[in-house]
Amino acid sequence: MRNRGHSCARDYATSVLPPMFMEQKGVSMTNRYRNAIVGAAITILVVVAIGWSIGPAVIHHYQGDLIYYTERHLYLVGCSMSLALLCGIPAGILLSRPYFTRHAEKWMQLFNIGNTIPSMAVLALALALFGIGDKPAIIALWLASLLPIVRNTYEGLKQVSPSMKEAAKGIGLKPLQVLFRVELPNALPIIVGGVRTALAINVGTAPLAVLIGGESLGGLIFPGIYLNNQDLLLLGATATAVLALALDAIVSLGSNAYLSKRGLLR
Repeated sequence: MRNRGHSCARDYATSVLPPMFMEQKGVSMTNRYRNAIVGAAITILVVVAIGWSIGPAVIHHYQGDLIYYTERHLYLVGCSMSLALLCGIPAGILLSRPYFTRHAEKWMQLFNIGNTIPSMAVLALALALFGIGDKPAIIALWLASLLPIVRNTYEGLKQVSPSMKEAAKGIGLKPLQVLFRVELPNALPIIVGGVRTALAINVGTAPLAVLIGGESLGGLIFPGIYLNNQDLLLLGATATAVLALALDAIVSLGSNAYLSKRGLLR
């Protein structure tokens, strides 16, 4: 009977733990959700304004190239960001553990390589090591996207109140349960901020991939420069900017919708 009562109490505690242990943020989460919606509306207006400034005739003329290079651009961004998330979040979690915390800043410099070295140099090194094509471009974009994700994951987890973690351990949660039920939910807004920063860097750097044989919206920008074709140049540059804004709005709305679904928006 005693074991059954203990089990019920533990199940109840673990089921309600994430909402109970969410820290009160200085900025209201409801305001963040509202800002995300406003940002999405602004993005739509920017797209309409840019389309009007370029002119329907130019867009229609290069429609095939625009669609193709946008798809290739998204492919590079998707692959490199997936690698960055798969490596960056576990690395940030590992560095936030007590055993690694003392040397976290030293390890952080390793992930800073892609940002410290100029983008052109990273692309050149990737080209020398992996040859020409999409593969070196994905490697270079992955390196450029790592630091914001690792840094924000680390900082987000370090800012979780020690008293919250101790309370979680006090009700019988194991270290992994504390991580996934208490620490990560509290750190999620900061982690998402790192993902958005990495995404902006990634989308903005991807046009350079065309210089090492990768296909991206740089396939419109650089020919526009070489041929002094202002319409082509403007189309490629604005498509890159719109893509960055759109992806940022999607991540922002998605993260806020997730927090709202779990009852964590305030």
